[in-house]
Amino acid sequence: MGRELRPVASDPFSIVVGMIQPLFFLLLFGPLVAATAAPNQESPWAWFVPGILVMTSLFGTAATGSNLQYDMQGGSHERLLVTPLTRSALFIGRSLKAFVPIVIQAVVIVLVMIPFGFRPSIPGGAIGLLLVGILAVGIGSLSYALAIAVRKQDWMFWTIQQTLLFPLMILSGMLLPLDDGPPWIRVLSQFNPLTHVVNAERDLFAGHLATWNVGSGFLAAIATAILGFVLGLRALQSSTS
Repeated sequence: MGRELRPVASDPFSIVVGMIQPLFFLLLFGPLVAATAAPNQESPWAWFVPGILVMTSLFGTAATGSNLQYDMQGGSHERLLVTPLTRSALFIGRSLKAFVPIVIQAVVIVLVMIPFGFRPSIPGGAIGLLLVGILAVGIGSLSYALAIAVRKQDWMFWTIQQTLLFPLMILSGMLLPLDDGPPWIRVLSQFNPLTHVVNAERDLFAGHLATWNVGSGFLAAIATAILGFVLGLRALQSSTS
């Protein structure tokens, strides 16, 4: 993990670049959400910002598999495979590096929104950042698994990634509430792990630490991380056997 984080530490600008898309959503989409809020409703940022933090995790890690594809095409991945490190250590180290940059980005977004009226619970926010980091590790692992699985057809990586990205985002309710949506959308959203993480983030940042949503969110994020590790390790071992 230390080796994987060194390029990030030497080039912190990459963390800033990863925040551009979420900040655009906050700048352009946030005022629309605020304008539709009821007068007696709590700050709309309490509802919107936690969803944007999950979006940061999704967009910031869903494409990380492309970096592995570049390493495979350039030969550096093969050079790592002949080192004494085990396959599992290589994969887990690469996957865990997603945790630190995403949490840093989430902290910056929270701090930026405080002057605009966002008032997060400090203990709930700290747990919420941990949850966002776990989700990032899971999505990053799945991205690496996909990159290894389609290594001989690299164009397939972007086709699958783009096909899944936006349905997952819309069906999570991170931008718009799904409570008044068609029943089939609400049913599909329950099968989306991001839905449970988004609901957990809203509870946590509001200071509600022990709720069903928080438990479901951690379960969904941890299950995503375990699934990503299993699929990634299998893909890596089968590609080198």
